[in-house]
This record gives sequence, C-alpha cells and structure tokens, in this order.
Amino acid sequence: MALNAEESGRLAALLGGHAEQVTARWTEIVTGSLRGRLSQAELRRQVQDLHRAIVASGEQGAIDLSAENSAELRAALSELSRGRARQGFSATETTISVFALKDVLAELLQDGGGANALHDYIAFSKLVDELGLFTFESFVRTRESLIADQAEQLLELSTPVVKLWEGVVAVPLVGTLDSARAQVVMERLLQTLVDTGSPYAIIDITGVPAVDTQVAQHILKTVVAARLMGADCIISGIRPQIAQTIVALGIEFGDIATKASLADALRHVLRLTGVETARRQPRRDI
Repeated sequence: MALNAEESGRLAALLGGHAEQVTARWTEIVTGSLRGRLSQAELRRQVQDLHRAIVASGEQGAIDLSAENSAELRAALSELSRGRARQGFSATETTISVFALKDVLAELLQDGGGANALHDYIAFSKLVDELGLFTFESFVRTRESLIADQAEQLLELSTPVVKLWEGVVAVPLVGTLDSARAQVVMERLLQTLVDTGSPYAIIDITGVPAVDTQVAQHILKTVVAARLMGADCIISGIRPQIAQTIVALGIEFGDIATKASLADALRHVLRLTGVETARRQPRRDI
C-alpha cells in the first residue's frame, strides 16, 4: 500500500532524523535472525542502502513502488534479494531483514511519535509489508533463475561427448535418460561430429540402470540423427539384464552394431577404420 505525500514526508523525516540510530538498531535486529551467516559490515551496508532508498523516495513525494520516484528503492530491494539468493539464504530470512524495520519504527514512534503515532505506525507497517512482499517475489524469481541455470549445467555435465581416437567419439551415458536429457545428448553429439569430422560415434549405456521403450526410442533417434550427419553409431554396454529386457519388450535395433563393453565397441570401430589391434598377453615369469 502506497503512502501519500504527507505520510511519506513524515516517514522520511523520522528515518532521516535518526539515521544512525535506525541503521544500528535495524542491523542489530537482523543480525539475530541470520545467526552470524553474514558479516556485520556487509549487513550494515545493505541496511544503509535500504534506509537511504526509503528516505530518498519519501522526500520526493508519495512512496509507491510502482512510481518512478521509487526506482532506487526497487533497485535496493532487488539487489538484496539477488544477493541473498546467491548466498544460499532462505526467502524467510531475506524477507525478515525488511520486516525488521517495523520494530525500529515502533520504538521510534513510541519514544516521540506525537498524537499521530498510532496512525503513522499502521500506515508505515503497511508500506513495510509491501516492501517485504516485493522482496519475497524478487527472491523467488532469482532462485528460480538460479535453479534453471544449475539444471542446465548439470545436464551438460551429465552428457559429455569425448574424443576416444581420431575419427571416433563416445557418449558415456549415466543415469536415467529422459526427453530433456536425450535432446541435450543429441545436440552435443551432432555438434561434436561436426566439429571433429568423426565418422564413428559410440553410445555407451553401461551407466544406464534400465532400458525401457522410452529410453530405447531416445537412443534410436540419436542414432538416426547421427546417420543423417554421415556418422555410424555403435551402442555399447549391453549387459545381460538389459539384453533380456530389450528382447522382452520387442525392441529392434535393426542394423545398429551393439557391443557388450566400451572396449569391444572401440576395437570394432578401429577394425572398421583399418587400425590393427591386439590383446595384450599376460606376462609370464621365467
């Protein structure tokens, strides 16, 4: 709820006239809620920024977060929210840092608020509630953005495409393969095939706990896409349990080469490229 010009002026005068007392008491209250997880200097700087923004907004007219004269106040609240979200604080801990201003205002008005003390405290409290809500919403948006970025990074880390040999790349899959991850696998594999000019790709599913119809379809789509790019794919990591499941489901890999292990797949590809391979003989003691 916005304050009118008269109320905003009184709030600015109250906070501005007791600046040092307000920031010190505000910092003290917030310190208790954060349990020492933020340095005193950093917390005091954040409180001073909020205090300065509120006073500046009140001196320019009615305090309304949607108004132009509250741009600095919105920026200060957003900066607080973004910083706390990146530092791992909760939304509650962040919002309490704003709501703590209510206690400071109550103490100031009790000491010398005059006849309008109760009216002013109610009006100021509603404004602080609005500031807290704005802070909470900013925090949630920042946290959602961070979670989306982290999920994307995890997808990239969980789908590496490595170059095993000249002309041979591999995609070692670990964990469940869903639609989103399958799309990332396909994109990264195709891009690597273009960048390296490799004619062969090995898709290793040793780390995939189970293969159902959906997983098989994702793998087949990836193979077809690679073939359109001129590369042949070999699927490795076909364990006995997975082989039985594939047969039971009636899944057909057609003419796609399959191998039991990544080593077998690599030897197969090297034979196709004309590279001679030999198994190392165990050393015999004389």
